[in-house]
Amino acid sequence: MQFRDLALNKPILKAITQSGYENPTLVQEQTIPLVLEKKDVIASAQTGTGKTAAFALPILQMLFDKQDASKKGKKIRALIISPTRELALQIEENFQKYSKFTNLKAAVIFGGISIEPQKDILRKGVDILIATPGRLLDLHKQEALHLDFVETLVLDEADLMLDMGFIDDVKKIDRLCPKGKQTLLFSATMPYKVVELAKTILKDPVKIEVAPTSSTVKSVEQLLYYVPKPDKIELCLHLLRDTIKGNIIIFRRTKYGVDKLEQTLLKNNYKVDSIHGDKTQLLRQEALHNFKSGEVNILIATDVAARGIDVKNVDAVINFDLPNISETYVHRIGRTARAGKTGMAYSFCSADEKDYVLSIQKLINKHIDVEEEHPYPLDPLAKPEVHKSPNSSKYRKGRKSEASKKKKKRWY
Repeated sequence: MQFRDLALNKPILKAITQSGYENPTLVQEQTIPLVLEKKDVIASAQTGTGKTAAFALPILQMLFDKQDASKKGKKIRALIISPTRELALQIEENFQKYSKFTNLKAAVIFGGISIEPQKDILRKGVDILIATPGRLLDLHKQEALHLDFVETLVLDEADLMLDMGFIDDVKKIDRLCPKGKQTLLFSATMPYKVVELAKTILKDPVKIEVAPTSSTVKSVEQLLYYVPKPDKIELCLHLLRDTIKGNIIIFRRTKYGVDKLEQTLLKNNYKVDSIHGDKTQLLRQEALHNFKSGEVNILIATDVAARGIDVKNVDAVINFDLPNISETYVHRIGRTARAGKTGMAYSFCSADEKDYVLSIQKLINKHIDVEEEHPYPLDPLAKPEVHKSPNSSKYRKGRKSEASKKKKKRWY
């Protein structure tokens, strides 16, 4: 199938051709006709399967007839909700690319930056708004935007949205839009809470499932390293010196872990940058730009910040800390081997992460090869480390040391 078989008009087809695409991906092929028929859709598709274009192209097509409203007369007719700023920017980039030969105006709003310029953009009028939930509701509260004319509502990366605690915001946004709107829900995974949300806000949705989790990992070669937790940094340096080359994304579980590893790699003269939730939007965009442009070849990230990364030439992914949610592993390694290319994924597993490996292998239906030839092997009998609070005492509660008993003044 080609894009012209999908009943899209010439200006949109021209923009697609200019972007270098000829054939729709599976999710586009299945979704675009349904969206054009004004049906509600619930689609399970990994990032990297082309799902942004699957809703962007038909939305542009449906709004094409209303594109010539005067700027002031433009109303928000399509609303796309995204969990992270990076993802919101990425979606807006796609809309700009595909609406190039139309007069449709798309804009993006998110927190972490000044609200006033965003109010100015909205005052001038937009057709398509891409937003993160918090900032959208702030602007609505301040009466800087209204959602009375929304015809299509898109919830992108719904599973991540709910993981981040946005369920009430999403329901509120749904209620602020007209009852008769079309709703499209996209999610990389379909946990119970996403299915329940879909039941409450979608009307007779058509279900689409593209690339089940296990098939998305076939083009990625995966290696597992069992290593004591304190030796992970040494193993990482060892592999960066001798084995892993090119553009690399390293995943850590915490913001503190990201900062610590970044400092170590900078001291060892690696070109590295990082993104996590505590960084300002400007610094996050800068880090992403540095990585995409090749100024740095290593990007360290937490999972929330990383869901919006779409970089074409990532050669390897390192799971410095294994994720406790198996689906997250699939998202991470899906950053490499994009657009038909192959990639490598290296995972470090300490004694307390062994259970995560079992659930990951169960999900991807594949045994991950173990690399035993490395300088920092984990003792097979090693027990998970027990972390004591720095303030905890070595004595059981209610017991006093001999020294403290002697010091105690008697009242008699």
